[in-house]
Amino acid sequence: MGLIVPAVLPASKQELEEKLALLTRIHSVSRVQIDVVDGMFASPASWPYSAEATKGRPYRELEAMVQKGEMLPHLERFTYEIDLMCNNAEKMAEAWLALGATRLTFHAESTTDLGRLLASARRLFGAGGGFTSGLISFGVAINLASDLTLIEPCIDEVEYVQFMGIARIGRQGQPFDRRVFEKIKTFHAKHPEIVLQVDGGVSLENTHRLLAFGVSDLVVGSALLKAHDIADAFALFEALQTSYGV
Repeated sequence: MGLIVPAVLPASKQELEEKLALLTRIHSVSRVQIDVVDGMFASPASWPYSAEATKGRPYRELEAMVQKGEMLPHLERFTYEIDLMCNNAEKMAEAWLALGATRLTFHAESTTDLGRLLASARRLFGAGGGFTSGLISFGVAINLASDLTLIEPCIDEVEYVQFMGIARIGRQGQPFDRRVFEKIKTFHAKHPEIVLQVDGGVSLENTHRLLAFGVSDLVVGSALLKAHDIADAFALFEALQTSYGV
């Protein structure tokens, strides 16, 4: 069954907590995506890479949370997917898993060897990865400008593929780019068994076409968080999804 997945792009730990608290008001939200931007692979930097959070040491606050045994807020309500828009994403993976995340999205363009990255992540944290075995899902994201051949050799290493619906990733509120439709159509025709999700620019206006092209999970940021009534906005997305039997 497909999901509407709210996306949170926090500038600080406090903002993350505030936005997650807001999402608890929507009873049918079950999964949340946290966008992590390092300021190098994509920009501007978000928490925990923001200047205030690092104070000269990369992801200082994240490390402190792990050391204290903290977990992500509202784990009783949400599962968490971490969209790693950063270089050396594998170095961040273990910390996010320790905080309770269960889905990790790696960007194909963030590494020179995507196959090695995914195989390493699966070996360390997936099948055969000790206490996390069978609990963690891995996905790969691909940018609009990238050719699908970039991810073809790695399809067997992931549970889902995330298509970016905007030209400039790392910022919410960017305009949707219709070029992604053809990319999704081509990929889905070749790999109908792979779960597809779209992140970036998803709105009520383009949701019906995304669903018609085989997308099951819609990652929605500003269209939800900037809505006058977030619960009403979420309900409208769900209604469209239900109408397609997703």
